[in-house]
Amino acid sequence: MEYTAKTVLITGAARGIGRACAIRFAQAGFRLLLNTRTSTEELEHLRAELTSRFHAVCRTSIGDVGDESYVKELFLELHNLGGRLDVLVNNAGISIVGLFQDMTLDEWNRIISSNLTSAFLCSRSAIPLFLSQGHGSIVNVSSVWGNAGASCEAAYSATKGGINSLTKALARELAPSHIRVNAAAFGAIDTEMNHHLTAEERQALEEEIPVGRYGTPGEAAELIYDLAVNHPYLTGQIVTMDGAWT
Repeated sequence: MEYTAKTVLITGAARGIGRACAIRFAQAGFRLLLNTRTSTEELEHLRAELTSRFHAVCRTSIGDVGDESYVKELFLELHNLGGRLDVLVNNAGISIVGLFQDMTLDEWNRIISSNLTSAFLCSRSAIPLFLSQGHGSIVNVSSVWGNAGASCEAAYSATKGGINSLTKALARELAPSHIRVNAAAFGAIDTEMNHHLTAEERQALEEEIPVGRYGTPGEAAELIYDLAVNHPYLTGQIVTMDGAWT
């Protein structure tokens, strides 16, 4: 096992890509601060697993990272992990599938808050810590639909397009301070976000992917980890992993 005293904050960590990221960073010896909005039981099971398997130092926090007051509380938790932060993984997000004309304003505001405002609030809170340490890394979890747009997922696509632009702009702003900002744009990863598809829809989608299968959360986590800790000259990039789908 690699050893490091570094700390990572992962939002939306209870399931899917976030959960796989927590396992990967724990395996590397990171201290972890893990967030979820509603999946409290799953997150506590994950904390117990990480503590048992990797002897990880791990704290959990329940709340909405689209809410400014909660994010302030979340970052206060870092003091219990030594008061430092080395990596921020902005993974929290939701998808709303349906015709754009049928979307309500409440649904629009909810997906903007969950997917885009959360990255703004957490990144804004992380930057002063990174500046005080002289380094830091932000990895934003994006989607191929942020590049191409998806029918019946217009709002989701808009949030991921915003994530991509935020990544590029913030990377330019922070590069002189040795703070890197990158994004991982994923295609079809086999997580609960895709479980609304019928068996026929899943098979049809799989047949569209040249690699011939869905990606796994573990593969996604490996890319996120690599972007977070390696390649000191790599910043401002949207790295796509989609099995040549797009």
